Amino acid sequence: MKAAPTQGRQAHGLRIAILRALFNQQVTDGLLRGAREALAELGADLRRIQVIDVPGAFELPLVAQAAARSRRFDAIVALGAVIRGETDHYEHIAREAAAGLAAVARETGVPVGFGVLTVRRAAHALARSRRTGDNKGREAARAAVFTVHALRALRARGRRS
Repeated sequence: MKAAPTQGRQAHGLRIAILRALFNQQVTDGLLRGAREALAELGADLRRIQVIDVPGAFELPLVAQAAARSRRFDAIVALGAVIRGETDHYEHIAREAAAGLAAVARETGVPVGFGVLTVRRAAHALARSRRTGDNKGREAARAAVFTVHALRALRARGRRS
């Protein structure tokens, strides 16, 4: 099997939904910018990318499921930021967002790039959403594209057997 693509035109022709949680929007705007930049670097036609806003990270799995079931997208990139506060709310939201997005990918077969930050401090979230350095939106977009190709390679190999 071929190695995962790393540059060039691997996203060319792909239809991608980017789901952006609006809660902590200063952070998620940076994640969105990183995701779009990564997809452009991978050759995506930015007109084939649809950005869908949701209220917060908790809503990401439901909208991801609807997007995957619509069969309009080859991959989904889910972006959000869950920042620890003074209550246990953070843990519940982070757990449900992660488990829900993983379930969507497994149940539908549509890759879901996990770009949901779960951090203890707002400064950590801002650092992971900046243009320079470790942008989690960029990582999630690349992971979604690479997973599309891994699944296609497995399916093609299965047809040849």
